[in-house]
Amino acid sequence: MTVTTLPTAHTAPPVVEPAVDHRVTTAYTPAPAGTSADLPRVFAVIHGVMRDVMPVSKDKQNQQQNYNFRGVDDAMSAMAGPMRNHGCFIAPEVVEHKQRPRGEKGTHTVLRMLYRIYGPAGDCLAVTIPGEAMDTADKSTNKAMSAALKYMLFQVFMIPVDARSIDDGDRDHPVMSNTPQQRQQPPQQQQRRPQQQRGQRSQQRRPQQEQGQGQQRQRRDYAGEARQATSEEQFAAIRKAAEEAGAPPEYITQLDAIAAQKRAASTAPKQPAAGPQQQTPATSAPAVRTAPPAANTTAAAEEALRLAASRAGYQSLDDDFQRAYGRPIAEADVATLNAYRSMIERAAQ
Repeated sequence: MTVTTLPTAHTAPPVVEPAVDHRVTTAYTPAPAGTSADLPRVFAVIHGVMRDVMPVSKDKQNQQQNYNFRGVDDAMSAMAGPMRNHGCFIAPEVVEHKQRPRGEKGTHTVLRMLYRIYGPAGDCLAVTIPGEAMDTADKSTNKAMSAALKYMLFQVFMIPVDARSIDDGDRDHPVMSNTPQQRQQPPQQQQRRPQQQRGQRSQQRRPQQEQGQGQQRQRRDYAGEARQATSEEQFAAIRKAAEEAGAPPEYITQLDAIAAQKRAASTAPKQPAAGPQQQTPATSAPAVRTAPPAANTTAAAEEALRLAASRAGYQSLDDDFQRAYGRPIAEADVATLNAYRSMIERAAQ
């Protein structure tokens, strides 16, 4: 005998609450009330950063799996200067974090990061993006966070890449030949492969050759070539090649300092030739021109910096300094002023 309980007036069917998705994809938070309308909003700030950011090439290589990639350090270096110049910063937050063992010693981590991109007005653009990584020690979470940050920077700010890897696909990954799927195909199907696939294989070899050429270009000594340049056209070509290779703004500033020093040397009046006895003191002239030692106060450091720039014929000091560090010379600290002065002195040697 089967007894079935019938619903009564005191019993009610269970209530099923709908699932709520708390994930944030992309959201905008306006500026606080009373914020000046003259301050740029975050959308205009992102546009300005996109306009100023330098390209990041796929020049890092994974030796174990033999493929090229773009490092998160390169992306952060390319974004640091433009973000400082436009008053933009990012606040990260881990909103989801999952880990599970992988093999005997590995740890597989999957997380979801929330990045809040702020502008000078205080308004915010919130973006979420996943990250995934595996490590045999305690670095899987760090790697996943780095992967999420890298792709957020590339996708939100559209960091330009070099023409050799504009598709950003897997063409730099090793191409496996004689795979099980290929071995299972009948001989007739393998012989009927269209000629288009042959062309694709030749195109796959071409990026590998271009990668080798790119690595050779990256090993160039642009500073040495700039010192040996004999015309403005040659220096402009060297500077452009350095920018296309992803050189940081500080390095480009060093190249400009070299060019300024060469211009000053070419426009300086030539002294009459001296006799054999008067040529010996000329060899020790660079030692006499040595700038004062590192200053301990801001005023002394600024004076030493401007003195070194004057001796090197460096006329665009203020503009290049603010472009490199995102602030004028008057607001810089002693360490930054001394470091920039040392860079000018090395370029003038």
